[in-house]
Amino acid sequence: MHRLLTTVCGALLAVLATAWSAVPPEEPVRQDAATTVRTHAGLVGGAAHDGYRTFEGIPYAAPPVGRMRWALPRRAAPWSGVRDATRPASACPQPAGEVSGGSTDEDCLHLNVTTPGGAGPARPRPVLVWLHGGGFTTGAGSSYDGHRLATRGDVVVVTVNYRLGALGFLARSRLPGSGDFGLADQQAALRWVHAEIRAFGGDPHNVTLAGESAGGYSVCAQLTSPAATGLFDRAIIESGPCTGSRDRPFAPSSIPLSTARAAGADLAARVGCGSALNVLACLRRVHVSRLLAAQDTDQQPAYSTPLLPSDPAAAIAAGRFHRVPVLIGVNHDEGNGWAAGIVQAGHPVTPGTWSEIVAAFFPFPGQAKRIAREYPVHSTDGGPVFGAVIGDADFACPTAHTSSLLVAHVPVWRYEFADEHAPPLTSATPPFPLGAPHASELPYLFDLGGRPRNLTAAQHRLADTMIDYWARFARTADPNGPSSPHWSRQTVLSLAPDHIVPTRTAQSRHHCAFWDTLG
Repeated sequence: MHRLLTTVCGALLAVLATAWSAVPPEEPVRQDAATTVRTHAGLVGGAAHDGYRTFEGIPYAAPPVGRMRWALPRRAAPWSGVRDATRPASACPQPAGEVSGGSTDEDCLHLNVTTPGGAGPARPRPVLVWLHGGGFTTGAGSSYDGHRLATRGDVVVVTVNYRLGALGFLARSRLPGSGDFGLADQQAALRWVHAEIRAFGGDPHNVTLAGESAGGYSVCAQLTSPAATGLFDRAIIESGPCTGSRDRPFAPSSIPLSTARAAGADLAARVGCGSALNVLACLRRVHVSRLLAAQDTDQQPAYSTPLLPSDPAAAIAAGRFHRVPVLIGVNHDEGNGWAAGIVQAGHPVTPGTWSEIVAAFFPFPGQAKRIAREYPVHSTDGGPVFGAVIGDADFACPTAHTSSLLVAHVPVWRYEFADEHAPPLTSATPPFPLGAPHASELPYLFDLGGRPRNLTAAQHRLADTMIDYWARFARTADPNGPSSPHWSRQTVLSLAPDHIVPTRTAQSRHHCAFWDTLG
């Protein structure tokens, strides 16, 4: 049953991803002198919009194809003339989901820059580099239209593609970069930002690294990677706690290199390369679509590697991380989307099924009974209870723990997104109200898939306030300003329409004392 329900959850993520896969009709592209920018590799020609400029599909590294499949990223080759940067490049290879129809194009190491329009500022603007989520298996930087962050926040927004799935995280012995190619790509993008962003009006000495879900876990990894030293000055972690337990579902953090190598050997066997004289050469000849079909649903970076010497959770607990201010948070109902998918797949959560479902997801001696007692199900509509278990165990309480470790060394600002009427991320009707589930804060910061946000007036005000907080944090490391409710570092700021208030009850509401004793 555990395998079945894990598959259901993977399918649910794909359904949620389709919420921003559609792209609206293209607006006419306008170009002028301000949309042509010189980089070290050559000129790029972007597009002018109402109040902002975009430069899309800029290569930050050479295509990882042929012998460079499963190689550390290398500098992109220069080009002559003006490179068209008016539309996104291909997403990295992935199954269908967030990217309609999926992708098999390995020439995907590109990024997108959004910057306010008009005359250049008196001083360079702060830079926010965004790492997308998707379980290290799906997603694309181009899904996140950052023009509202750029214009209202007066920041330069950079969204990044990085290698995913087996192409991003294959591990084999004597293979440089093994297990962490996707993380190495992120670092290559940050080095590009340091070298090039000034030409786009950005400040290479004021870079905030931000991400959600797997993007948030990526920020955690970069916080503890020696190779990322000096590449960013602040960190924003949304729904990706650095200290989640690998023994719990839905938490793509990191795995030991030995485990990653075993998974790599299994992949080689599944695609017919396990007994080849040169396994890596054989794997490099396998078509992308076959690799995607054979790879595991879940992917994680590997630690005990040069890029990631330690498990990020252990490194942060030991205080071994880059000393940068951190803004970190979760959504109030993180687990409800997964619970809804399980119910819709024919596994109702009732008093009669509850103990079996809990045991399937927490198959460790004594845990299931304790969890069922802490979170009793009294009716046939127990989906929200299971959602609370997932959200508390994998997101809310690990985030609280991460914050307590970070705050001993750096300034930490903590939030909980709590709009119980957040716009749904899918057109499907859920079996129960989802509240503020995983990823529901994203439409308040970005237009997903290039589509305008469908928000009420009160939600628009919340979105503006969140952008103000995020942008001020990127600018000064302090989100507070005269136009927003005060955000104290001693409390969790609850973000809801017209109700932005500090709360001291988040840990008790999410049963964190219970999860601390459970281990």
